[in-house]
Amino acid sequence: MMNWAKQQLANVAGTQEPIYGPSHIQSVAKQAETTPYSLLKREDMKWVTPDMTNVETASFYFNGDDGHIGFAQVIYSNVAGIKTTVQFNTKIFYPKSQNKEPLFCTDQVKDVDFSEDKCNFYAENCAIELSEDGKTYTIKSLVNEGSIVNLKITQAAPAFQVGTDGTTYFGPDPQAPWGTMRHTFWPRNKCEGSIVTKDGPINFNGNGLFIYAIQGMKPHHAAAKWKFADFQGPTYSAIMMEFITPPSYGSTVVTVGGLVKDGEIITAGSSCVASHTKVKEDPENEWPEPEEVSFEWKGKTQDGKDVEAVLAGPLNDKIDRIDVMFHVPGFVKKIVAGAAGTKPYIYQYSPTDPSLPLKIKIGDEEITEQGVLFSEATFICP
Repeated sequence: MMNWAKQQLANVAGTQEPIYGPSHIQSVAKQAETTPYSLLKREDMKWVTPDMTNVETASFYFNGDDGHIGFAQVIYSNVAGIKTTVQFNTKIFYPKSQNKEPLFCTDQVKDVDFSEDKCNFYAENCAIELSEDGKTYTIKSLVNEGSIVNLKITQAAPAFQVGTDGTTYFGPDPQAPWGTMRHTFWPRNKCEGSIVTKDGPINFNGNGLFIYAIQGMKPHHAAAKWKFADFQGPTYSAIMMEFITPPSYGSTVVTVGGLVKDGEIITAGSSCVASHTKVKEDPENEWPEPEEVSFEWKGKTQDGKDVEAVLAGPLNDKIDRIDVMFHVPGFVKKIVAGAAGTKPYIYQYSPTDPSLPLKIKIGDEEITEQGVLFSEATFICP
């Protein structure tokens, strides 16, 4: 009971949590031991919007056939059931234009509403709608005249979550958790449409990824560090998400991911490993900025063949570095500042010339595929 009270105080005040240890986290990897992954239905894509501390996100990643990379994202944040803010973000990278800065737009939206079934999101001048068959999203936004969004993303491979519900639970009792972390993935999709900027329209016909996530607690309490990989190739897509908890939960590593191609999940689950194999210290914040990475997937196909895939090598120059505190609302800054050592930064990469190949082995068959990697390294607290 005392630990629960301390945790609630940390949730409201934003203070650092006590050391509970790894006994107070039930990783989704436990579910994956018996159910590596489960397929998603339309009802699995509902917004939850709990009346408690949480951050809920819908993130769409787009790879245009002409080389542009972009994303559109809704962030729905609730602090202790007291204050809710909703941001709509867009970002466009120009990997083939070495001297062109990314275009980033972030706007707080108002008049937020949801459809009766909670599958569609609406705000003033913004709509994200899921089709009746649950396989297509449309994203439309006039929120920022410098980034007018009209995009559609349609599943090319089945959508999944790791384990039975995609969720890691925090607290001593998974039946009554005091925090959660859930991810769902649409790993390979056909993308259509554009984002109109002040320089003209950017075409995003190509492929992409969609991730829905909910952190049912303060973000810096659930995860101290993140690694992320999104590889999209002509035939295969590979995605991976890893978070490492703060010491309060034993610096536990939770990794989820999958390897897919059109119409098929080859393998998915928690038998993934993400590594920064070479780093350098960022002199501004002392975080170990990655220079080389390795992402490894292991599993089995539905007919029992062993699967291994590796994406490894140098990241080359980062395409952006984000000081998160510069962008978040003022009230969030005050809360996060209460946590000792919290200084969130995101490093983003998409190596070209050369790009990193995805090397796959399925049974005795070996495949090497070139494609586009978008990778992030996030550091929040020690």
